[in-house]
Amino acid sequence: MENIMNSNEAEKKYNKWIVLLSVAIPVVVALLFGVKLKDLGYDVEPLTFLPPIYAGINALTAVVLVVAVMAVRRGKQKLHENLMKFAISLSVLFLGMYVAYHMTADSTKFGDTNHDMVLSAAEEVTIGAMRYVYLFILLTHIALSVVIIPFVLITYVRAITNSFERHKKLARVTYPMWLYVAVTGVIVYLMISPYYAN
Repeated sequence: MENIMNSNEAEKKYNKWIVLLSVAIPVVVALLFGVKLKDLGYDVEPLTFLPPIYAGINALTAVVLVVAVMAVRRGKQKLHENLMKFAISLSVLFLGMYVAYHMTADSTKFGDTNHDMVLSAAEEVTIGAMRYVYLFILLTHIALSVVIIPFVLITYVRAITNSFERHKKLARVTYPMWLYVAVTGVIVYLMISPYYAN
């Protein structure tokens, strides 16, 4: 009983940070997403090499998550812990690259084959229903990438405060959401990449 109380007290110390980060990260990303360095007078080349790198980071994150779950199911807690720390680091790295790309490059429209930033009627006909498939995957990816932040942080805090039963219970929800975000990040890249301007 005393251990449970100590775990709960330890968790409470992290709660304000979890709330702060869960709000601050999406707000800062949204604000920075709207900032274009060239509009601020900086002469920077678009970082067009970043999308395949951060898509690769998403793919690696998905693999790390799967291997981490396999490790803990086999009783390899230390390996699981290290892999989860690596997955969090990969997610932070992805976020930095994603923001850097969007601060230096114009957004790409799905189906915009002539790269004029306008989806013409002819282009809409060409892509047809795939646009709706793309938008569904993109919007669910974005929504869950915001929702997943507190889930990852709370799940992690429960582990480091030795509240393992509560950690496992929440991880059953966190893991599939995080895996979905990682995998759909790759899918979104593969779907939009043909429309990047060269």
